[in-house]
Amino acid sequence: MTRAVCPGSFDPVTHGHLDVIERTAQIIDEVVVAVGTNIAKNSLFTPEERVEMLAAECAQWSNVEVTLFGGLLVDFCADNDIDVISKGLRAADLGYELQMAQMNRQLTGVDTLFLPTAPQWAFVSSSLVREVATLGGDVTAFLPAEIATRTMTRVASRNAGAAGDV
Repeated sequence: MTRAVCPGSFDPVTHGHLDVIERTAQIIDEVVVAVGTNIAKNSLFTPEERVEMLAAECAQWSNVEVTLFGGLLVDFCADNDIDVISKGLRAADLGYELQMAQMNRQLTGVDTLFLPTAPQWAFVSSSLVREVATLGGDVTAFLPAEIATRTMTRVASRNAGAAGDV
């Protein structure tokens, strides 16, 4: 049985993330979505909130589980009997992602499966979604409905707090 990990910060989880998770689940026996815990301080959601949101969105796939991870991804793979790292790949990410894949393979022999990002999501990133939402833009087209609502509520709360700091 082959196990794969789909790692990321997922802050917030986008339709593009879910597309990669679904496509991985269609070709791999078991998929672990690993939410990174050592993310920069300016995260919109806590790691636990991201796990909760992802678990709700991934419940539709019986071979997908969601968990937290910290440290080196290859150590997580070794500790969880994971054979493959699955990542969505945008054109702009190729150089960095290829370098990481080669390092991971050199360290432990774990291979990386790159899935080209679906064209309709190729320009979407969590950081761009956060920026657009923070500046008052509508991000509902890029996020599942519940996550879009939570994102806009969180951004509004932060913006209100920041306005009070002036």
